[in-house]
Amino acid sequence: MERIDADLLIPGRGEPVAEGCVLFEGGRIHYAGPAAQAPEVPVTTTSRAAAVLPGLWDCHSHLMGLPPSSGMNLQVLTTEPLATRGARCARDLRAALDAGITSVREVGGIGVHVARAVEEGTIEGPTVYAAGAVLSTTGGHGDVHAVPLEWMHDLSMTGADFRLCDGVDECMKATREQLRRNARVIKVCASGGVLSEVDHPMHQQFTVAEMRAVVEVAGMAERVVAAHCHGKAGIMAALEAGVRTIEHGSYLDEEACDAMLETGAVLVATRLIIDDLLAASHTMPPYAATKLAALADQHAQAVALAHSKGVTFATGTDVVASSPAAPSAWGSNARELSLLVSLGFTPLQAIEAATANGPLTVGPQAPRTGQLRADHEADLITLDADPIADISALADPDHVVGVWKSGRRVKG
Repeated sequence: MERIDADLLIPGRGEPVAEGCVLFEGGRIHYAGPAAQAPEVPVTTTSRAAAVLPGLWDCHSHLMGLPPSSGMNLQVLTTEPLATRGARCARDLRAALDAGITSVREVGGIGVHVARAVEEGTIEGPTVYAAGAVLSTTGGHGDVHAVPLEWMHDLSMTGADFRLCDGVDECMKATREQLRRNARVIKVCASGGVLSEVDHPMHQQFTVAEMRAVVEVAGMAERVVAAHCHGKAGIMAALEAGVRTIEHGSYLDEEACDAMLETGAVLVATRLIIDDLLAASHTMPPYAATKLAALADQHAQAVALAHSKGVTFATGTDVVASSPAAPSAWGSNARELSLLVSLGFTPLQAIEAATANGPLTVGPQAPRTGQLRADHEADLITLDADPIADISALADPDHVVGVWKSGRRVKG
Protein backbone atom coordinates (compact mmCIF):
# COMPACT_ATOMS: atom_id res chain seq x y z
CA MET A 1 0.00 0.00 0.00
CA GLU A 2 1.30 3.47 -0.92
CA ARG A 3 0.42 6.57 1.07
CA ILE A 4 0.46 10.26 0.15
CA ASP A 5 -0.01 12.87 2.86
CA ALA A 6 -0.76 16.42 1.77
CA ASP A 7 -1.43 19.80 3.31
CA LEU A 8 -4.47 19.93 1.00
CA LEU A 9 -6.41 17.10 -0.64
CA ILE A 10 -8.53 18.26 -3.59
CA PRO A 11 -10.96 15.44 -4.42
CA GLY A 12 -12.01 16.62 -7.89
CA ARG A 13 -15.63 17.07 -6.89
CA GLY A 14 -16.45 18.44 -3.45
CA GLU A 15 -14.67 20.54 -0.89
CA PRO A 16 -10.91 20.30 -0.28
CA VAL A 17 -9.66 18.52 2.83
CA ALA A 18 -6.94 20.05 4.97
CA GLU A 19 -4.30 17.56 6.12
CA GLY A 20 -5.47 14.86 3.74
CA CYS A 21 -4.27 11.39 2.91
CA VAL A 22 -4.59 9.01 -0.04
CA LEU A 23 -3.94 5.27 0.25
CA PHE A 24 -3.75 3.19 -2.92
CA GLU A 25 -2.65 -0.24 -4.06
CA GLY A 26 -2.92 -2.31 -7.22
CA GLY A 27 -3.91 0.69 -9.28
CA ARG A 28 -6.94 1.50 -7.10
CA ILE A 29 -7.57 4.06 -4.39
CA HIS A 30 -8.25 2.43 -1.04
CA TYR A 31 -8.91 5.62 0.96
CA ALA A 32 -8.97 9.38 0.35
CA GLY A 33 -9.86 11.83 3.10
CA PRO A 34 -8.62 13.33 6.36
CA ALA A 35 -5.32 11.85 7.46
CA ALA A 36 -6.60 11.54 11.01
CA GLN A 37 -9.30 9.13 9.83
CA ALA A 38 -7.12 6.98 7.54
CA PRO A 39 -7.31 3.26 8.27
CA GLU A 40 -4.32 1.54 9.85
CA VAL A 41 -2.83 -0.58 7.07
CA PRO A 42 0.71 -1.69 6.20
CA VAL A 43 2.35 0.97 4.03
CA THR A 44 5.37 0.35 1.79
CA THR A 45 5.90 3.90 0.46
CA THR A 46 5.02 7.27 1.96
CA SER A 47 5.35 10.71 0.41
CA ARG A 48 4.36 14.24 1.37
CA ALA A 49 3.24 17.19 -0.77
CA ALA A 50 1.59 20.57 -0.53
CA ALA A 51 -1.42 19.32 -2.52
CA VAL A 52 -2.73 16.08 -3.96
CA LEU A 53 -5.50 15.90 -6.56
CA PRO A 54 -6.72 13.64 -9.36
CA GLY A 55 -4.71 13.42 -12.57
CA LEU A 56 -5.89 16.01 -15.08
CA TRP A 57 -7.88 15.40 -18.26
CA ASP A 58 -7.38 17.23 -21.55
CA CYS A 59 -10.65 16.56 -23.33
CA HIS A 60 -9.78 18.19 -26.66
CA SER A 61 -6.34 17.49 -28.05
CA HIS A 62 -4.71 16.33 -31.27
CA LEU A 63 -1.85 13.88 -31.69
CA MET A 64 -0.72 14.79 -35.17
CA GLY A 65 3.06 14.86 -34.89
CA LEU A 66 3.44 18.04 -36.92
CA PRO A 67 7.05 18.91 -37.79
CA PRO A 68 8.49 21.92 -35.93
CA SER A 69 8.74 23.91 -39.16
CA SER A 70 5.06 23.51 -40.05
CA GLY A 71 3.59 26.18 -37.82
CA MET A 72 -0.15 25.47 -37.98
CA ASN A 73 -0.12 24.53 -41.67
CA LEU A 74 -2.15 21.33 -41.91
CA GLN A 75 -1.16 20.72 -45.53
CA VAL A 76 1.88 18.83 -44.28
CA LEU A 77 -0.44 16.09 -43.03
CA THR A 78 -0.96 15.02 -46.64
CA THR A 79 2.77 14.41 -47.23
CA GLU A 80 4.37 13.49 -43.88
CA PRO A 81 4.88 9.74 -43.20
CA LEU A 82 2.68 8.41 -40.40
CA ALA A 83 5.64 6.65 -38.76
CA THR A 84 7.57 9.92 -38.49
CA ARG A 85 4.59 11.70 -37.04
CA GLY A 86 4.01 8.92 -34.55
CA ALA A 87 7.59 9.15 -33.34
CA ARG A 88 7.12 12.86 -32.64
CA CYS A 89 4.01 12.08 -30.60
CA ALA A 90 6.09 10.10 -28.11
CA ARG A 91 7.61 13.37 -26.85
CA ASP A 92 4.19 15.02 -26.80
CA LEU A 93 2.79 12.31 -24.55
CA ARG A 94 5.75 12.51 -22.18
CA ALA A 95 5.29 16.29 -21.97
CA ALA A 96 1.62 15.76 -21.10
CA LEU A 97 2.46 13.38 -18.25
CA ASP A 98 5.03 15.81 -16.87
CA ALA A 99 2.33 18.50 -16.87
CA GLY A 100 0.01 16.29 -14.79
CA ILE A 101 -2.22 15.12 -17.64
CA THR A 102 -3.08 11.45 -17.10
CA SER A 103 -5.99 11.17 -19.58
CA VAL A 104 -6.52 12.75 -22.99
CA ARG A 105 -9.51 12.67 -25.28
CA GLU A 106 -7.83 12.96 -28.67
CA VAL A 107 -10.37 14.30 -31.14
CA GLY A 108 -8.65 13.79 -34.47
CA GLY A 109 -5.18 12.73 -35.52
CA ILE A 110 -3.21 9.53 -35.15
CA GLY A 111 -4.21 8.93 -31.54
CA VAL A 112 -5.96 5.62 -32.32
CA HIS A 113 -2.61 4.27 -33.48
CA VAL A 114 -0.47 5.84 -30.75
CA ALA A 115 -2.89 4.65 -28.05
CA ARG A 116 -1.86 1.06 -28.71
CA ALA A 117 1.78 1.84 -27.97
CA VAL A 118 0.76 3.51 -24.70
CA GLU A 119 -1.50 0.63 -23.68
CA GLU A 120 1.19 -1.98 -24.24
CA GLY A 121 3.79 0.10 -22.38
CA THR A 122 6.06 0.76 -25.35
CA ILE A 123 5.90 4.50 -24.71
CA GLU A 124 4.91 6.46 -21.62
CA GLY A 125 1.86 8.64 -21.87
CA PRO A 126 -1.59 9.47 -20.58
CA THR A 127 -4.46 7.10 -21.31
CA VAL A 128 -5.65 8.06 -24.80
CA TYR A 129 -9.35 8.06 -25.73
CA ALA A 130 -9.04 8.71 -29.44
CA ALA A 131 -11.60 9.56 -32.10
CA GLY A 132 -9.70 8.34 -35.13
CA ALA A 133 -10.27 10.60 -38.11
CA VAL A 134 -12.37 13.76 -37.84
CA LEU A 135 -15.56 13.38 -39.89
CA SER A 136 -16.08 16.34 -42.22
CA THR A 137 -18.19 17.28 -45.18
CA THR A 138 -16.42 17.87 -48.48
CA GLY A 139 -15.23 21.46 -48.28
CA GLY A 140 -15.80 21.48 -44.51
CA HIS A 141 -13.51 22.25 -41.61
CA GLY A 142 -11.81 18.84 -41.86
CA ASP A 143 -11.02 19.27 -45.55
CA VAL A 144 -7.56 20.69 -46.33
CA HIS A 145 -8.79 23.02 -49.03
CA ALA A 146 -5.44 23.83 -50.65
CA VAL A 147 -4.67 20.27 -51.77
CA PRO A 148 -6.38 18.27 -54.52
CA LEU A 149 -9.55 16.53 -53.43
CA GLU A 150 -8.10 13.20 -54.53
CA TRP A 151 -5.36 13.61 -51.92
CA MET A 152 -7.98 14.08 -49.23
CA HIS A 153 -9.75 10.90 -50.29
CA ASP A 154 -6.41 9.06 -50.12
CA LEU A 155 -5.75 10.52 -46.66
CA SER A 156 -9.22 9.40 -45.56
CA MET A 157 -8.25 5.80 -46.26
CA THR A 158 -5.15 5.90 -44.01
CA GLY A 159 -7.27 6.05 -40.88
CA ALA A 160 -5.59 9.28 -39.81
CA ASP A 161 -6.66 12.88 -39.31
CA PHE A 162 -9.66 13.47 -41.57
CA ARG A 163 -12.44 11.50 -43.26
CA LEU A 164 -14.66 13.28 -45.79
CA CYS A 165 -18.23 12.00 -45.89
CA ASP A 166 -21.43 13.38 -47.41
CA GLY A 167 -24.94 12.05 -46.97
CA VAL A 168 -26.39 9.74 -44.34
CA ASP A 169 -25.02 6.49 -45.79
CA GLU A 170 -21.45 7.81 -46.08
CA CYS A 171 -21.58 9.23 -42.56
CA MET A 172 -22.66 5.87 -41.20
CA LYS A 173 -19.90 4.07 -43.08
CA ALA A 174 -17.27 6.61 -41.96
CA THR A 175 -18.35 6.18 -38.33
CA ARG A 176 -18.04 2.41 -38.62
CA GLU A 177 -14.54 2.81 -40.06
CA GLN A 178 -13.49 4.70 -36.94
CA LEU A 179 -15.08 2.07 -34.71
CA ARG A 180 -13.11 -0.58 -36.62
CA ARG A 181 -9.97 1.27 -35.50
CA ASN A 182 -11.25 1.17 -31.91
CA ALA A 183 -12.13 4.85 -31.71
CA ARG A 184 -13.37 5.55 -28.19
CA VAL A 185 -15.31 8.67 -29.26
CA ILE A 186 -16.44 10.04 -32.64
CA LYS A 187 -15.71 13.59 -33.81
CA VAL A 188 -17.73 15.57 -36.36
CA CYS A 189 -17.33 19.09 -37.73
CA ALA A 190 -20.74 20.69 -37.33
CA SER A 191 -19.49 24.14 -38.39
CA GLY A 192 -16.64 25.79 -40.22
CA GLY A 193 -13.41 26.67 -38.44
CA VAL A 194 -10.51 29.06 -38.13
CA LEU A 195 -7.58 27.17 -39.66
CA SER A 196 -9.54 25.77 -42.61
CA GLU A 197 -9.20 28.06 -45.58
CA VAL A 198 -12.48 28.65 -47.41
CA ASP A 199 -15.25 27.80 -44.94
CA HIS A 200 -16.72 30.09 -42.28
CA PRO A 201 -17.02 29.41 -38.54
CA MET A 202 -20.63 30.62 -38.53
CA HIS A 203 -21.84 28.17 -41.19
CA GLN A 204 -23.42 24.82 -40.35
CA GLN A 205 -21.88 21.95 -42.32
CA PHE A 206 -23.40 18.52 -41.62
CA THR A 207 -27.18 18.32 -41.68
CA VAL A 208 -29.10 17.17 -38.61
CA ALA A 209 -29.90 13.90 -40.41
CA GLU A 210 -26.22 13.26 -41.14
CA MET A 211 -25.15 13.94 -37.56
CA ARG A 212 -28.05 11.93 -36.17
CA ALA A 213 -26.84 8.95 -38.22
CA VAL A 214 -23.34 9.33 -36.73
CA VAL A 215 -24.79 9.54 -33.22
CA GLU A 216 -26.93 6.44 -33.81
CA VAL A 217 -24.11 4.27 -35.15
CA ALA A 218 -21.72 5.46 -32.44
CA GLY A 219 -24.34 4.82 -29.76
CA MET A 220 -24.81 1.21 -30.83
CA ALA A 221 -21.14 0.70 -29.95
CA GLU A 222 -21.48 2.68 -26.69
CA ARG A 223 -19.58 5.67 -28.04
CA VAL A 224 -20.56 9.32 -27.86
CA VAL A 225 -20.04 12.10 -30.39
CA ALA A 226 -18.03 15.30 -30.02
CA ALA A 227 -19.04 18.17 -32.31
CA HIS A 228 -16.70 20.95 -33.41
CA CYS A 229 -19.02 23.98 -33.39
CA HIS A 230 -18.42 27.71 -33.52
CA GLY A 231 -21.62 29.13 -35.03
CA LYS A 232 -25.01 28.84 -33.37
CA ALA A 233 -26.61 27.01 -36.31
CA GLY A 234 -24.10 24.18 -36.03
CA ILE A 235 -24.42 24.10 -32.24
CA MET A 236 -28.20 23.79 -32.31
CA ALA A 237 -28.15 21.18 -35.09
CA ALA A 238 -25.56 19.11 -33.22
CA LEU A 239 -27.59 19.23 -30.00
CA GLU A 240 -30.73 18.23 -31.88
CA ALA A 241 -28.81 15.27 -33.32
CA GLY A 242 -27.79 14.12 -29.83
CA VAL A 243 -24.07 14.86 -29.58
CA ARG A 244 -22.45 14.56 -26.17
CA THR A 245 -20.07 17.52 -26.29
CA ILE A 246 -19.84 20.90 -27.97
CA GLU A 247 -16.25 21.83 -28.79
CA HIS A 248 -15.36 25.57 -28.77
CA GLY A 249 -18.93 27.00 -28.69
CA SER A 250 -17.82 30.45 -29.77
CA TYR A 251 -21.27 31.81 -30.61
CA LEU A 252 -23.25 30.24 -27.78
CA ASP A 253 -26.13 32.45 -26.63
CA GLU A 254 -28.78 31.99 -23.94
CA GLU A 255 -30.97 29.80 -26.15
CA ALA A 256 -28.03 27.54 -26.99
CA CYS A 257 -27.01 27.34 -23.32
CA ASP A 258 -30.56 26.36 -22.39
CA ALA A 259 -30.45 23.63 -25.05
CA MET A 260 -27.18 22.32 -23.60
CA LEU A 261 -28.72 22.23 -20.12
CA GLU A 262 -31.79 20.43 -21.45
CA THR A 263 -29.78 17.78 -23.31
CA GLY A 264 -27.04 17.42 -20.69
CA ALA A 265 -24.33 18.24 -23.22
CA VAL A 266 -20.86 19.21 -21.99
CA LEU A 267 -18.94 22.26 -23.23
CA VAL A 268 -15.24 21.85 -23.99
CA ALA A 269 -14.31 25.47 -24.59
CA THR A 270 -10.59 25.25 -25.63
CA ARG A 271 -9.66 28.79 -24.63
CA LEU A 272 -5.96 27.91 -24.75
CA ILE A 273 -5.75 27.57 -28.53
CA ILE A 274 -7.47 30.92 -29.04
CA ASP A 275 -5.23 32.68 -26.52
CA ASP A 276 -2.06 31.17 -27.99
CA LEU A 277 -2.99 31.81 -31.62
CA LEU A 278 -3.90 35.42 -30.85
CA ALA A 279 -0.37 35.91 -29.54
CA ALA A 280 1.06 34.31 -32.69
CA SER A 281 -1.46 35.63 -35.23
CA HIS A 282 1.31 37.35 -37.19
CA THR A 283 2.60 33.89 -38.16
CA MET A 284 -0.79 32.62 -39.35
CA PRO A 285 -2.18 32.73 -42.91
CA PRO A 286 -4.17 35.95 -43.37
CA TYR A 287 -7.49 34.10 -43.78
CA ALA A 288 -7.01 32.34 -40.43
CA ALA A 289 -5.87 35.48 -38.59
CA THR A 290 -8.94 37.34 -39.85
CA LYS A 291 -11.34 34.64 -38.68
CA LEU A 292 -9.60 34.33 -35.32
CA ALA A 293 -9.78 38.08 -34.68
CA ALA A 294 -13.51 38.04 -35.45
CA LEU A 295 -14.42 35.38 -32.90
CA ALA A 296 -11.84 35.64 -30.09
CA ASP A 297 -13.71 38.16 -27.91
CA GLN A 298 -17.05 36.52 -28.72
CA HIS A 299 -15.66 33.18 -27.58
CA ALA A 300 -14.63 34.67 -24.22
CA GLN A 301 -18.12 36.12 -23.77
CA ALA A 302 -19.72 32.78 -24.68
CA VAL A 303 -17.60 30.89 -22.14
CA ALA A 304 -18.50 33.37 -19.40
CA LEU A 305 -22.19 33.19 -20.33
CA ALA A 306 -22.28 29.38 -20.38
CA HIS A 307 -20.56 29.28 -16.99
CA SER A 308 -23.04 31.74 -15.50
CA LYS A 309 -25.94 29.65 -16.85
CA GLY A 310 -24.64 26.47 -15.23
CA VAL A 311 -23.54 24.58 -18.34
CA THR A 312 -21.25 21.66 -17.49
CA PHE A 313 -17.64 22.26 -18.57
CA ALA A 314 -14.75 19.89 -19.18
CA THR A 315 -11.32 21.30 -19.95
CA GLY A 316 -9.78 20.91 -23.37
CA THR A 317 -7.03 22.81 -25.08
CA ASP A 318 -6.82 21.96 -28.81
CA VAL A 319 -3.09 21.39 -28.36
CA VAL A 320 -1.60 20.07 -31.57
CA ALA A 321 2.01 21.24 -31.94
CA SER A 322 4.89 18.85 -31.29
CA SER A 323 7.47 21.64 -31.04
CA PRO A 324 7.72 22.98 -27.45
CA ALA A 325 8.35 26.45 -28.88
CA ALA A 326 5.18 26.48 -31.00
CA PRO A 327 1.83 27.97 -29.95
CA SER A 328 -0.47 25.51 -28.17
CA ALA A 329 2.22 22.89 -27.64
CA TRP A 330 1.90 19.68 -25.66
CA GLY A 331 2.96 20.26 -22.06
CA SER A 332 1.16 23.61 -21.83
CA ASN A 333 -2.21 21.85 -21.40
CA ALA A 334 -2.94 22.92 -17.82
CA ARG A 335 -2.82 26.62 -18.73
CA GLU A 336 -6.46 26.13 -19.73
CA LEU A 337 -7.42 26.23 -16.04
CA SER A 338 -5.91 29.67 -15.52
CA LEU A 339 -7.75 30.94 -18.59
CA LEU A 340 -11.07 29.64 -17.27
CA VAL A 341 -10.43 31.37 -13.95
CA SER A 342 -9.82 34.61 -15.83
CA LEU A 343 -13.34 34.22 -17.31
CA GLY A 344 -15.12 33.81 -13.99
CA PHE A 345 -14.48 30.27 -12.74
CA THR A 346 -13.23 29.75 -9.22
CA PRO A 347 -10.03 27.68 -9.02
CA LEU A 348 -12.05 24.81 -7.56
CA GLN A 349 -14.54 24.94 -10.45
CA ALA A 350 -11.71 24.92 -13.00
CA ILE A 351 -10.13 21.90 -11.27
CA GLU A 352 -13.46 20.06 -11.31
CA ALA A 353 -13.73 20.72 -15.06
CA ALA A 354 -10.23 19.26 -15.49
CA THR A 355 -10.76 16.22 -13.27
CA ALA A 356 -14.21 14.92 -12.26
CA ASN A 357 -15.91 16.17 -15.44
CA GLY A 358 -13.37 14.66 -17.82
CA PRO A 359 -14.92 11.16 -17.90
CA LEU A 360 -18.30 12.69 -18.81
CA THR A 361 -16.94 13.45 -22.28
CA VAL A 362 -16.48 9.79 -23.25
CA GLY A 363 -19.84 8.49 -22.08
CA PRO A 364 -20.00 4.70 -21.58
CA GLN A 365 -16.26 4.48 -22.30
CA ALA A 366 -15.58 6.49 -19.13
CA PRO A 367 -13.16 5.06 -16.57
CA ARG A 368 -13.42 5.58 -12.82
CA THR A 369 -10.95 8.45 -12.76
CA GLY A 370 -11.04 12.16 -12.10
CA GLN A 371 -11.85 11.90 -8.38
CA LEU A 372 -9.99 10.88 -5.27
CA ARG A 373 -12.50 8.34 -4.01
CA ALA A 374 -12.29 4.77 -2.81
CA ASP A 375 -12.30 2.21 -5.66
CA HIS A 376 -11.41 4.82 -8.28
CA GLU A 377 -8.30 4.36 -10.39
CA ALA A 378 -5.16 5.77 -8.80
CA ASP A 379 -4.52 8.48 -11.39
CA LEU A 380 -3.28 11.33 -9.23
CA ILE A 381 -0.77 14.15 -9.03
CA THR A 382 1.02 16.04 -6.29
CA LEU A 383 2.12 19.69 -6.29
CA ASP A 384 4.59 21.72 -4.27
CA ALA A 385 2.08 24.60 -4.18
CA ASP A 386 -1.60 25.22 -3.42
CA PRO A 387 -3.56 25.52 -6.72
CA ILE A 388 -6.61 26.89 -4.91
CA ALA A 389 -4.57 29.87 -3.74
CA ASP A 390 -2.81 30.20 -7.10
CA ILE A 391 -4.29 28.29 -10.04
CA SER A 392 -1.27 29.18 -12.20
CA ALA A 393 0.76 26.64 -10.22
CA LEU A 394 -0.93 23.91 -12.28
CA ALA A 395 0.18 25.60 -15.50
CA ASP A 396 3.86 25.10 -14.64
CA PRO A 397 5.00 21.46 -14.95
CA ASP A 398 7.83 22.21 -12.51
CA HIS A 399 5.23 22.51 -9.74
CA VAL A 400 3.89 19.04 -10.57
CA VAL A 401 6.28 17.01 -8.43
CA GLY A 402 4.58 13.63 -8.68
CA VAL A 403 2.38 11.85 -11.21
CA TRP A 404 0.84 8.39 -10.74
CA LYS A 405 -1.03 6.59 -13.50
CA SER A 406 -3.04 3.54 -12.44
CA GLY A 407 -1.05 3.55 -9.21
CA ARG A 408 2.36 3.54 -10.90
CA ARG A 409 4.58 6.56 -10.40
CA VAL A 410 5.56 8.02 -13.77
CA LYS A 411 7.07 11.31 -12.58
CA GLY A 412 9.05 12.19 -9.50
